Amino acid sequence: MSASEQKPITKVPDGHSRFFTTRQMPPNEKGFVGYETIWEPFQKEVEYQTPKQP
Repeated sequence: MSASEQKPITKVPDGHSRFFTTRQMPPNEKGFVGYETIWEPFQKEVEYQTPKQP
């Protein structure tokens, strides 16, 4: 199969997990299809408060 006879790219649905989402990226000039990983934070950040003086 030559470059001009490539199959059409199949769209894969987004993958959802507990802490991240994977998304299919568009093919590059060579036809490689990659995946993008979007991470969600594991924990919340709370603003630091100075302890009271004794």
